Amino acid sequence: MMPNRLIVSSLIGTFLIIGCGFNLSDPSGDGDFVETIGDAPSISVHIDQEDILSNKLSVEEILRKGEILFLASFNSLDGAGRPETNGDFDSRERREIPDNFNRISGPDANACSGCHNLPKTGGGGDNVANVFVLSGELSFVEDMPLSEVGNERNTLGMFGSGYVELLAREITDDLEQIRYDAFWKSKITKEIIRVQLISKGIDFGFITVHPNGVVDTSETEGIDEDLIIKPFGQKGSMISLRQFTIFALNLHHGIQAAETYGFGKDPDKDGIPDELSVGDITALTLFQAALPAPSINYPESDQVKEAALLGENIFETIGCASCHIPKLPLESSVFVEPNPYNPPRIYREESGASPFSIDLIKLDSNANFETDSDGRIMIPVFTDFKRHDMGDQLDNEKVGQCERSNSGRCFDIPSSQWLTKKLWGFASEPPFLHHGRATLISQAIEAHGGEAEESRVKFQNLAVGDQKAVVEFLKSLRIR
Repeated sequence: MMPNRLIVSSLIGTFLIIGCGFNLSDPSGDGDFVETIGDAPSISVHIDQEDILSNKLSVEEILRKGEILFLASFNSLDGAGRPETNGDFDSRERREIPDNFNRISGPDANACSGCHNLPKTGGGGDNVANVFVLSGELSFVEDMPLSEVGNERNTLGMFGSGYVELLAREITDDLEQIRYDAFWKSKITKEIIRVQLISKGIDFGFITVHPNGVVDTSETEGIDEDLIIKPFGQKGSMISLRQFTIFALNLHHGIQAAETYGFGKDPDKDGIPDELSVGDITALTLFQAALPAPSINYPESDQVKEAALLGENIFETIGCASCHIPKLPLESSVFVEPNPYNPPRIYREESGASPFSIDLIKLDSNANFETDSDGRIMIPVFTDFKRHDMGDQLDNEKVGQCERSNSGRCFDIPSSQWLTKKLWGFASEPPFLHHGRATLISQAIEAHGGEAEESRVKFQNLAVGDQKAVVEFLKSLRIR
């Protein structure tokens, strides 16, 4: 099996061809490119999900096609733009050139890689690539203050995201099992059962189950009442890479996935139905899932490495590691697509979707993970998958965010709450914080408040040399 890094490098020449006016025409499925005279869509041949499930396409071919989609500059012939819909599902007054793009409410980008490019394709983005996430729900943003229409967010990196989703799935499995066991215990004993939600050593609070089946989730911590871990998005609002991808394609590019917006339908009335197929989304999802994991890269200089190791110890001593948990155990590295917890209108097993799986570690040239005494893979992700109140300085957004559960219920996410940042690889993706306003790691630390107030104060009270050591350790969390 060809290593993922070789798959990527072997395509460099191909991408240059696309950029020079060629389009993808691949009737044989072998990756051939055919020159087209005149305007043409960037993606002219779409991926059949059955070709993936029947193993007609190799894993390498699927990842290659996913990367092509990730790098493709979508145009009007692909269905780019959403002239009669906003970033959600609602209709709006038709917008044509030159009003077909809008930097604030979108569409605002041509390619996934236009924002995800630091330090290379698949990573985060500079401040210039910041997006205004919730303004896409409006008809069209023109003469309105930015603070009133959308929440400005910095682009998150996708490296190692397959492991992130697997960890989230396993935690959700654990929490669901705890709830299931409590439900039956309460039903059988006719007693009220209060149980603690703990998975992978992380405390998510308590639930109380009543004999009539009512589950009180008022004591849960950092998660929604559906107990589904949502590891993607600054607020922890997306269950899976697939959900994140479909949302981003529509918001930023006006490209609508058929599985969500309707097969044979053209809801945005741009003349292009079925803009991306189920197979296209699967390939895009698997490409992102297979992006190699970041790692700890200690400096080569003995003096600087000594400072980084000291900083790693201080990082734990002052309490940062209580939320940014350095390593979490993963039972299996096999990524099964689709995610069984996907919400409605997203491809999932409940709707008859068949699963496809890849072993991430076998594809990952960076996968040099430790294992614990039980043989579990220790993933150095530096998060606890919970939302936390981060205090006044990071409570800057004015547009409320509603996260809908699989049942359709809306969970209001408080404006001061943020999903614990996954620190692996973050030093390669400046700037920092949810809005990218911190250009220094120390500035990001000093902006912490709320539940992180005590750790921030301890950091500020450190000797200058110890503060620098903490920063030096965090600088070692890079993408190779």
